[in-house]
Amino acid sequence: MQEHGQAVRSRALAMIREGASYSQVSDQLQVPRGTLGWWRHEERKALRISVEPVHDCPRCEPRVFDHAAYSYLLGLYLGDGHITSRPKQHHLSIFCCDSWPGLIQAAEDAMRAVMARPRVRRRQSTGCTEVKSFTRHWTCLFPQHGPGKKYQRAIVLEPWQQAIVRAHPWPFIRGLIHSDGCRVVNWTTKVVGGERKRYEYPRYFFSNKSDDIRALFTDALRMVGVEWTVLARGADPFNVSIARRASVALMDAHVGPKF
Repeated sequence: MQEHGQAVRSRALAMIREGASYSQVSDQLQVPRGTLGWWRHEERKALRISVEPVHDCPRCEPRVFDHAAYSYLLGLYLGDGHITSRPKQHHLSIFCCDSWPGLIQAAEDAMRAVMARPRVRRRQSTGCTEVKSFTRHWTCLFPQHGPGKKYQRAIVLEPWQQAIVRAHPWPFIRGLIHSDGCRVVNWTTKVVGGERKRYEYPRYFFSNKSDDIRALFTDALRMVGVEWTVLARGADPFNVSIARRASVALMDAHVGPKF
């Protein structure tokens, strides 16, 4: 087997990085394409090991960041979010129904507003889009991450998270509604002056199996003066309902339906 010196290897890799095909490099330098592929693989492997992924984590490198966007993203994460944290795979995922393209864009915008440097992309699944941001530092910003489902473990905000939610309760509420909530229009009929008339009235629902996450939602509602009740699903109080006219008006002004 022919041996190739370091000078040939360096020249070959430089040509590939500049856009030359393996066939062109092989013909010019008389190096088998399989050898070129192996050299390129080794180079990429060395880069992955030696280069720290770019990040701008405001917890690791304290800086001013968009607290309102974080409060909204926290709501999305607690509802339909997930963090993958493995040795070679780190990302935050927010799962958004394809019926609401505005929500998909809002999730991506919030990720970029909190940390602009990590790569963000979308992955299409059946009926939904996964918005993903790639950095291990999302666990710094969402210490609620852990093994198992959220409703099977305690969900408690850190003091710094509580301070952000207190300062920006409406984005937090909006994020929770956009993930595990909805705005619906109920209707009923009533006889008035001998004539049966149809009356419609809007209301908001938030449904989550985690007692802790529902408590965070209702605590935020109290901060902004929104009244609510709990509707049980069977024996389980999974649903928070907002139906009083004044409270619905507040929700419409600050949250609104998904879009």
